Order: sequence, then C-alpha cells, then structure tokens
Amino acid sequence: MSTETAKIGFLLSGGGRTLENLVEVIEQRSLAARICLVISNRSGIGGLERARRLGIPSQIHPCKNTEGSVEIFQALDEAGCQWALLGGWLRKLVVPPEWLGRVVNIHPSLLPRHGGAGCYGDHVHRRVLEGGDSTTGCTVHFVDDDYDHGPVILQEEIPVLPDDTVESLGSRVFEAEIRAYPKALEKILAGEAIFDRI
Repeated sequence: MSTETAKIGFLLSGGGRTLENLVEVIEQRSLAARICLVISNRSGIGGLERARRLGIPSQIHPCKNTEGSVEIFQALDEAGCQWALLGGWLRKLVVPPEWLGRVVNIHPSLLPRHGGAGCYGDHVHRRVLEGGDSTTGCTVHFVDDDYDHGPVILQEEIPVLPDDTVESLGSRVFEAEIRAYPKALEKILAGEAIFDRI
C-alpha cells in the first residue's frame, strides 16, 4: 500500500451526507486520502454548503449532456485528483480511457437489480418494495460508460422488512452505504480493487 496521500475528487448532486461521512472516516481511520475537490452539477444545494464548511474547494459543472463530462475530467486533472468518487451524482458521465478504473460510484441497490437510467434514490427503494424483494442494500462499483454498470468492488446487503416503507428502507440502505463506501475506499487505497472490463 502506498504511503502517498491519494487525492480524490467527489461528485454530488444533492445534500452531501456521503461526502461528510467519508471525510470523517478518512480522519478517524487516518486513511492516506484527501478529498481535495467537490464538483456539483447544481448550485444552491446542501452538498456545496457541506464542502464549504469542510474547507473543500468546489466547482459547479451542469453536465447537461455527455459532452459536459470533458469539463469535469479536466477539472479533476487540474486539481491533481487521482480518483473520482460519486455520491448521489445524477448525471451520466463519459469516462475518458485514462480515467477508467479511477471513477467509483455507490448505488442504493444490489446491482444489477434496480439499476439504470432513472434508478436513483427513492425510485430504487420503491422498485424494491414493488418487486417484493426480500433483500436489498448498496453496491460500490467502478464506473464505465453505462448507467450503474462496471466491475463491483463490494456490496452490503440488508433485509427488506415486512413493514418497510420507501422512507424506512431508504434510511437503512443509507446506513449500509455509510459502512460500505469507506470499506471500498480502503480496498482501493490498498490496491485490492482492480478495474477489470468484462
């Protein structure tokens, strides 16, 4: 494992709870990583306020079409980022060849179930309940050019309870995400997670 501090860019579209959790875990566990840039596709959101409070520089890139991906990866390169982590990022990215294997996402289901365009947040939990699934959870995976696709790094599974609602299930899936993303980051930093295109 390298002792050099890995520089990470974090992409978000919402409140930024995942960002704050990762920053806390990096500090608590003294991980050799630092989130040095936050990118949002929207202004006026909680994630940007959290970045400001945490002292992390931020930028806004609307990324309204896939061509917008170019600007994002340029910004990551200019900031010296070696990794890009997505947490609630709601835009499709086209990953340049030199970034394949360095972009990671967390998704609130056990992929390949309930992934793809339009499958995010409460939409996912609703599908889980409507589908009668007995388990759900979250998936941390490398990002390629398809929605919610790419090699899986790890999954955290939880049961779906008989009285679950979209809200209660979403809350418990988020607790799983809080555990899973730091574990995945540790695997990445240790060189144990490898992008292997199938």
